[in-house]
Parts: sequence; C-alpha cells; structure tokens
Amino acid sequence: MRTDNKRVKKRRLLVVDDEKLVRWSLREALSEEGFVVETAASGNEARQIFQEFEPEVILLDIRLPDANGLDLLTEFKEQNKDVIIVMITAYADADSAVKALKAGAEDYVGKPFDLDEIQHILEQCFLKQKLHRDVDFFRREQRKRYNYDNLVGNSLQIIEVFKLIKICAETDAKIVLVLGESGTGKQLVARAIHFHSARADEPFIETNCAAIPEHLLENELFGHEKGAFTDAIQREKGIFEAADGGTVFLDEIGDMPLSMQSKILKVIETNTFRRLGGRQDIAVDIRIIAATNQDLQGMAMRNEFRKDLFYRLNVMTIFIPPLRERKEDIDPLVNYFIKRLNEEYGKQINGIDPLALKCLKRYDWPGNVRELRNAVERAMMLEDGNVLTARYFSKEIIEYADPSAPDTVNTGPASGTIPAATKETVNKQGIISLPPDGISLDYVEKELIRQALIRYDGNQTRAAKCLGISRDTLRYRIKKHKISLSNNASELSTHA
Repeated sequence: MRTDNKRVKKRRLLVVDDEKLVRWSLREALSEEGFVVETAASGNEARQIFQEFEPEVILLDIRLPDANGLDLLTEFKEQNKDVIIVMITAYADADSAVKALKAGAEDYVGKPFDLDEIQHILEQCFLKQKLHRDVDFFRREQRKRYNYDNLVGNSLQIIEVFKLIKICAETDAKIVLVLGESGTGKQLVARAIHFHSARADEPFIETNCAAIPEHLLENELFGHEKGAFTDAIQREKGIFEAADGGTVFLDEIGDMPLSMQSKILKVIETNTFRRLGGRQDIAVDIRIIAATNQDLQGMAMRNEFRKDLFYRLNVMTIFIPPLRERKEDIDPLVNYFIKRLNEEYGKQINGIDPLALKCLKRYDWPGNVRELRNAVERAMMLEDGNVLTARYFSKEIIEYADPSAPDTVNTGPASGTIPAATKETVNKQGIISLPPDGISLDYVEKELIRQALIRYDGNQTRAAKCLGISRDTLRYRIKKHKISLSNNASELSTHA
C-alpha cells in the first residue's frame, strides 16, 4: 500500500458487494489511498447511488441478491461509457472473466483478494484511462491545428487548393503529389488531407528525403531484421510499417536517390515492401503524399528522376502558387498570424497599420508564406504599441518599397503613368515598346536583370535597388533564369 504523503486527485469509487466485511475492508483501505468511497449491498442500491454519486470507478460483485453483476455492468456502461468497472467474483473462472471483459469491464479479481492487488489493478486502469484522454486530446488538437481555417486565403488559386484537399481527403486518394516553392505550405496541405480523412485516427509520419543520407533512408522507410547489418541487434519497424492504416508524407521527394525511387514505386504498385535483411513481403495500407519544390517533370525528362515513378505520382496533384502570385492573400494571412502570435506570446496587437500592410504587399516574398510569418513574428516581438507598424520589418522589406507609395502589386510606376523621359529611354532600348511579333515576358525580365548587373559590375544590392526589388528576390530570379555570374560583369550570360 502507498505510504507517501503525495497529494493525489480524490476519485469517486463505488463498491458493490453483498458481503459487509468486503465493503468495510475496501472502504477503509481505499479511503486511505485517496478515494471517496461509497458502498452498496444490492443492485437496486447500486443503481440509486450511481445516479447520485456519479462514481468514476466501480468495484462490482458479479453475484448480487437481486441482480446479475454482468447486467449491471452493461447498464452502467450504457449510462457512462467512461466509468471504470472492475468485477469481483468468488467464481474466478475463465468463463466469468471473458464475459465481463467482453461486456466492458477493465479487469476482474477473484475472492479472496489481496488489497495490494486491487490497488495495482486500479492504478493500471487509471493509467490506461489517462492515456486514452491524452490521445483524444492530441487528436483534437491536431485536427484543430490543421483545420481548413489554418489554410488562409481568399484568392481563386488558394480556393482551388482547398477544393483539391477536400477531394483527396473524402475519396481516400492513395497517392497525392503536392508541388510548390519552399515556404508555400506543402506540409500543411499534407496534414490537412490526413486529418480530414477517414485515416485521421491513424498515424501521420513524415520524412525529409533530402535530410537523410542515402544509406540510412532505406532503413528509415522499411526498417530492418535482426542481423541485417552490424548494429542491427534487433528487428525494427520502418516508417511504412509504423504508419499502416495512416499516411506517409515524403517531403522533398525530388532529392530521393534513384536507387530508392524504384523501391518506392514497388510500394505504390503492390502495397508491399521488405525490411532490410528480410525475405518476406509485408503488406500495408497507407496513403503516400509526396511533395517537392522541384520541377519533377523536367527532372524526369532529363533522367534525373524516374519517369515511371513521376507518372505514378502525378495522378492527384495539388499545386500551391507562390505568394507573389496571390498577394490578395497577404491581408488575411497577416491578420491570422497576428491572432495566433498574440496567443503564443501574450501580446495585444489589434491589427496592422495600413502603410505597413502596403509595404508587405509590395514585397515579392521569395520565401513565401513562411517568410511572411517570420516577418510578422519578428515585428510583433519588437512592437511596443498595440498596432503593428513597418518600423520593425527587415531592411530588405523596408527598402523594397516606400510604405507611403501607392498600393500596387508592382514596384514600378502604376500602369499607364510612365513618365515621358523614362518612356523615351526604354523605347530607345527597344524593351517596353512591344515588337510587332510580340516578345517573351520571361526574356524581358531576364534581360533587365542582366543589364542591371552589368551596369553595377555584378553588385547585387545596387542592381536590386535599381530594379526596385529586394536582394533576396533578385537572387531568386537570377536562379530562376539561370543567369551565370562571372567575375567580369560584362561576361554575364544566361543559359536556357
């Protein structure tokens, strides 16, 4: 019996037994253990006390003068499915035990019983009950965290994303490919699909294919048998086996080694795999969601990614557009982040200054929604007023555009308001004047970036300022257009 003075929650316990000595001994012993104990000598008395006392635990004799304990067990469970019931019987045979457990009893003890044994059984029951509560709480929090409400935006592009998430979740699509630049929210989309599907109560396990060395990735995904390699001292399950019934999220699948891609293809096509060192196929029922910020189709055409795997993945595809292409979502995103960060940091920010919001809308966000959240979080941590202002935004965001400038998406002059001197200059260069046969917009952007870099001898800070964009945006577009930077600025070139 417990002898320490540790404070514990007092739980309500009902003892139902027709033997007076049993009721007395259990009341005395369990009261000392922190229970509030009531007793009943018959079924009718137990029913009355159950309604008034609302016990959390019942020690219930299987044979009573006026009732069958198994019938009472069913009756009590129907009224309160969470009540813990442990059966007491002088006939501790297998048949009685099986019937009690099938009817919903947590455990049973036979007479004569040991008080320490009963205490141990009750402690195990409470532990099991707590684990169930913790799991239920965790699942509710997960669903809340990855609710559709957390995928913020009202642009046509993001609404289309919402629709596809709903379709994938409701139809139990087994293969989903999520595409988008870094920071657009691919993981959030994957989790939303899982937690709004019939698989929500099963595991969601993710792995980053770019973060794990090739020789460890196979073991991570498939597990191994004992003795499969030097340190394999026991059998271990991999991600696919552990996620059986749920979802596996393969992030950055574009970086997965070619040798592993064939094995992933087998899992997709057969729903089976083998552990390292294993000889038997293991069948699993899983949804695979793959994500990448790379051009998988282009990689497949260049034999940098398996074509057969790409075609198998490219069935239900969700593309998340970059933030710069849906700047109407910045307003609701900022308000959402302010609300969440107020809760997280205990702040009382009541909104964002209109000029600060204009500043955010003029920036190009090469880091997408993740970069926007980080910018808002940094500003909120430093802001000492009750309205978020632009004074604590990063240098790149502030220098990108004057917050007091007109509220336009572009950083240059508003459409149709090009000054005459500027118009004359660009016309002489033949860039703004549209040629009779048309011209590629990508070519124009690439050429302007190249000329700006040449003008400032490759100085990216000055070139970015000249073009009215941030240095990070310039770097993103240099990479996008594959502009080669040599030591000699006059040798700047582009590669198709």
